[in-house]
Amino acid sequence: MSNITNTRARWRLHAAWERLFVGLQTVLPQHPLSRVMHGLTRLPGGPMTQFAVDAFVRAHGVDLQDTAPPAQPSYRTFNAFFTRALRPDARPLDPRPEAVLAPVDGRISEIGNLRGRRLLQAKGHTFDVQALLGGDASLAATFSDGAFATLYLAPQDYHRVHMPLTGTLRDAFHVPGRLFSVNAVTANRVPRLYARNERVVTVFETAAGPMAVVLVGAIFVGGIETVWQGVVTPPRGRALRRLPVPTPAPTLARGAELGRFNMGSTVVMLLAPGRVAWLAERRAGQPLRMGSALGLLTDGPAV
Repeated sequence: MSNITNTRARWRLHAAWERLFVGLQTVLPQHPLSRVMHGLTRLPGGPMTQFAVDAFVRAHGVDLQDTAPPAQPSYRTFNAFFTRALRPDARPLDPRPEAVLAPVDGRISEIGNLRGRRLLQAKGHTFDVQALLGGDASLAATFSDGAFATLYLAPQDYHRVHMPLTGTLRDAFHVPGRLFSVNAVTANRVPRLYARNERVVTVFETAAGPMAVVLVGAIFVGGIETVWQGVVTPPRGRALRRLPVPTPAPTLARGAELGRFNMGSTVVMLLAPGRVAWLAERRAGQPLRMGSALGLLTDGPAV
């Protein structure tokens, strides 16, 4: 009985810690703290920057073997280190033309198919894709019963986002919101987390129909960028902001860089119904690397 009692006590303690962790985020000034972090990570601090980078590498076990030059001591700011590029050969793309690529290094939070317009956030939590897409009912309808993958980037991960498929930019917009952490604890305890946090929605036309890649912000995320727009946020604003699509609209190749987080966060991918079959081995909690296959395109209905 003592073992059962101890297990229950540990579970209650862990649950209390999770409630405290989420509760603190609710009352913290999320945006002011993120603005402070944005400024600090861009200060050219010389030896202090190197000290911060070294400490971060040790604390999070960052693997720098695949990093492109400059070498670690040459980073001018902490953000330059955090958004570091990889060597061109560091992430070989799955050679199958029908492979839908992982757009990031990270871990699968959830993967599967939408039930109508609902997608799974975590056990016991679903949310509406229309809310994720800033309230755009017409856009949400194109993904009803479609496929989704939610991918979490931990602090030690490579923080650039790449194209799962070749696509031509159709639309992009910034949706203001909160800046909760997006780790597993918060995903389990904050309803509609990804539809509440600040995000940048990008929509592409691909061989598999429309594809949305949503870059979700989080506390201490100092900015989100795209390769065609540059810095999208900050500034943040309070209203949904449509981003200009260049003329002609850019077409980004499969595996090409789409954008980046200036601190870590989450990517949500959406694909039209019947166009992709996720690989059976891809499941929640699994680590993955950019360029590996998440699924395979099918001969499903055209969109």
